[in-house]
Amino acid sequence: MRKNTRPLQILHASVLAALAACSIVPAVAACPDDAAINAYVSDFAARRLSKGFGNELTLADAECAKKKLAQRLPSVLGDLVGYKAGFTNVALQQRFGVDSPKWGYMYNRNMIDIIASVPANFGARPMYEADFIVEVKDPRLADAKTPLEALGYLESIVPFIELADLMLEGTFNGNAMIATNIAFRGGVTGAEIPVVKSQAFLDALANMTVVMTDEVDGKELGRAKGSALMENPIYAAMWLAQELKKDGIVLKKGDLLSLGGYIPPQPTKPGMKVQVRYNGLPGDPAVSVELY
Repeated sequence: MRKNTRPLQILHASVLAALAACSIVPAVAACPDDAAINAYVSDFAARRLSKGFGNELTLADAECAKKKLAQRLPSVLGDLVGYKAGFTNVALQQRFGVDSPKWGYMYNRNMIDIIASVPANFGARPMYEADFIVEVKDPRLADAKTPLEALGYLESIVPFIELADLMLEGTFNGNAMIATNIAFRGGVTGAEIPVVKSQAFLDALANMTVVMTDEVDGKELGRAKGSALMENPIYAAMWLAQELKKDGIVLKKGDLLSLGGYIPPQPTKPGMKVQVRYNGLPGDPAVSVELY
């Protein structure tokens, strides 16, 4: 799996509470024009709060904005490395007023796999989230009919802490997040675990317990079962591959698929060492990031 180990850059910014979604209002907006896209990219590059594109976007307009951003974000975030599923956890759908999972793009510049020590203020509204990645072996994943078949088209599973940036001003809804690529900025990956095409491996993914702690004081920050992502994270991988195919995107070997947050994103604080452990998978793997 090809990764980039450039560290996240620093921008001094206050960590603000960013998880309250506003109520849905009648849609009157349209797909953002180039000036609005350019303004957002400038804010993103500077790691400053942005007004984004508003809470009045329809889902179609939000998807249009996301695809426009995809043409510009590589100048800030590097090469496309894969795709992320968002709102695969029902609790997050309810929080942001979204009725189904959605997807965004992932880029490699801020994907860190060694020396996982980053500034706590890596973004305008920096958050950490317990997540999960699978690595694609075969594009036939998009056509898999069962989770067991899908396992045969995956190379590995990878522990993942997403370092997201909910950099929109004020409160915002799910469509506003979709329009801005579902808050992707980067993340920390753990050691790859080879996929075994077996019912036992599939069951372990559903039955594992994902536990997030602060290693500095041992405080537990949250936990969830593997089944929190669409009953099994492999269902999330299948959904994402199918949605990408509908949008004309053909997966290739080595693509990374981030499958969604097990625990709602939480604001970073200097001095933390966040660990996410996947109890029940072979070796109870974990991934950590130190925030300074």
